[in-house]
Amino acid sequence: MVCVTATSVYSLGVGRMRIDAGSYFYQQGIPIKDVTPVVPAGVAAPPSRVSQIDFTSMTRQQMFDWMNNQIRSGAMSLDESTPFLGMTVKIDAATGAPVDMASDTEPVNFIDRARQGIAGALWRGDQDAAARLQSAVATMQRYQGQVAGVDIRA
Repeated sequence: MVCVTATSVYSLGVGRMRIDAGSYFYQQGIPIKDVTPVVPAGVAAPPSRVSQIDFTSMTRQQMFDWMNNQIRSGAMSLDESTPFLGMTVKIDAATGAPVDMASDTEPVNFIDRARQGIAGALWRGDQDAAARLQSAVATMQRYQGQVAGVDIRA
């Protein structure tokens, strides 16, 4: 949501209108970790129920869910999701079968994984894959630390 105000500018003798737009505070992209909660004196602070996006320690299922939410909200296209989807795949070395992400609770550093993918793509001479992975790293850095959810249950 944007607050828009209109101001007429007649000081120059020209009937122009200037539009000033400013975002409300809650939409300015200030990471929740930079906001200090205010608790009245004598009142115990409630436990933190805010979860933040952390691509350096996220399960494959969490990455998959985050990616799907981005697609559903229109913040990410299917083409942009390709490198993220690729990073959620895990193959068991012993069986050659895919590992179910719902039961795999091992945290993954997806930013590091993408950077390794960039190095591999450049080594193979695959500039397109390197560019898509670089875009994925930029996206992860942009969303790193932002609020993923708030538990409002008492």
